[in-house]
Amino acid sequence: MSRPAMSATPNVSPPSFLADLVTLTKPRIISLLLVTTIAPMFITDNGLPSIGLIGWVLLGGYMMAGGANALNMWFDRDIDQKMSRTRARPIPAGRILPGVGFVFGLALGGASFVLFWTMVNPLSAWLALSGLVFYVVIYTIWLKRWSPQNIVIGGAAGAFPPLVGYAAMAGRLDLTALYLFAIVVYWTPPHFWALALIKQDEYAKAGVPMMPVVRGDRRTKIQMLGYTLMLLPLTLLPTLSGSQGWIYGATAVLLGGRLLWYCIRLLRAPNPLPTAWGMYKYSLLYLFLLFAAMGVDGAIPVGPRGGNDNQVMEVEFVPTASGAGPVLEMETPSR
Repeated sequence: MSRPAMSATPNVSPPSFLADLVTLTKPRIISLLLVTTIAPMFITDNGLPSIGLIGWVLLGGYMMAGGANALNMWFDRDIDQKMSRTRARPIPAGRILPGVGFVFGLALGGASFVLFWTMVNPLSAWLALSGLVFYVVIYTIWLKRWSPQNIVIGGAAGAFPPLVGYAAMAGRLDLTALYLFAIVVYWTPPHFWALALIKQDEYAKAGVPMMPVVRGDRRTKIQMLGYTLMLLPLTLLPTLSGSQGWIYGATAVLLGGRLLWYCIRLLRAPNPLPTAWGMYKYSLLYLFLLFAAMGVDGAIPVGPRGGNDNQVMEVEFVPTASGAGPVLEMETPSR
């Protein structure tokens, strides 16, 4: 007896409205951003953060990054329709109206700013909001569609979370915080261009001038190697300056060696796709483990460290006649 034919494509119910709202926040991307936010809270001179403070920073960080991502999807809905990996997103798929996505993004960002201001401190609130504005205005609206350097400059938006976490705990910024900012800035091009090498046909179809589309594979791979060579010594600055110990320093060396190996292998590979995929996935693991080691090192200090006594610049918010305002302090290290 013959059996009834099975459907090759089973019916799948569409996501709920709530699930689509969560999708607008890009939760998988935010998970890495939250690691780079929380880890710096363990390396300030103010001891270990409380569970309550970590919770508020996690919630506020997710909301601000989620708001930025929702606004990104709202603006990029025309591009997302042209790319296979993004056309199923809620707005281009027609499951959420563009206006709803726009209001949702603004509401998340605004609520996050209030949360940071009231439950953490004003400096962390302004830094978090600056990250949203940089990502939405500088990267999404301006650079992404007009310059092959879009990810180099605009990618700095992803470097704000370490500043937010550091400021949430310390109430100020100093050179250690800027080292963390620079690490993420120089990590971003080799990370994202690995994906751009894989998806360059889709970027070309959508009219997005990513580096492989405009400059070609060879030049992109050379620049990825160049940024990696600048990144690796940057990752050692927290240890060399005394703010981090040997746990972090050894981890940075080991992780950096593997990232450099991927860059060299990619440069030599006649077919870049398999190696580019491997490098893209490893670069995510790289940043996660690097900042995780930072947090562990801060919680379990091993080896000599000099604290932040050698810092020469601090930014903090202090009360003024017109409210809380930023104050830049310059200090000369004692000799």
